[in-house]
Amino acid sequence: MRNLLLIVVFLCNGFLFAQEGTNMRKVIIPPDKVKFTFEKEYPGKTAVWSEEYVGDDDDEVRYEAKFNKDKNTKAVAVYNNLGVLKAFEQQIPLSKLPLSAQAYLKKNYPPKSITEIAVVVDDKNKTTYEVGVKKNSKFYDVVFDKDGDFDVSIEKN
Repeated sequence: MRNLLLIVVFLCNGFLFAQEGTNMRKVIIPPDKVKFTFEKEYPGKTAVWSEEYVGDDDDEVRYEAKFNKDKNTKAVAVYNNLGVLKAFEQQIPLSKLPLSAQAYLKKNYPPKSITEIAVVVDDKNKTTYEVGVKKNSKFYDVVFDKDGDFDVSIEKN
């Protein structure tokens, strides 16, 4: 009986460890360069940091700082390992989305399917809008260009 209990404990422990997949982001402390740049750009803001590997061979590291830009607005700043800002994403209301993007969403998705809306500015100062939608129990990022024209729909896991 004791051996059976021990086996069950080890199996349960194994299942718990398996729940943390390779895509799970762990909360981390970023390098000093990254932290310094964030604190300079967003003084007084407290961020929750995570890291992600990107690139063709997953050989480039990106540090994401999730923080509240103000009382009602969430934001994410993405930095490389040298502290260079690679992208900035900020939550926006539907009314701030370009009219053509609003029309596209109204035509193709029910209002309750929209879960989040954000404006994204990359390191080349290119602006896009990302709208998170849920359709047929799947989650998609619907991306629009700076003028609100549809660009692409990407299925997310």
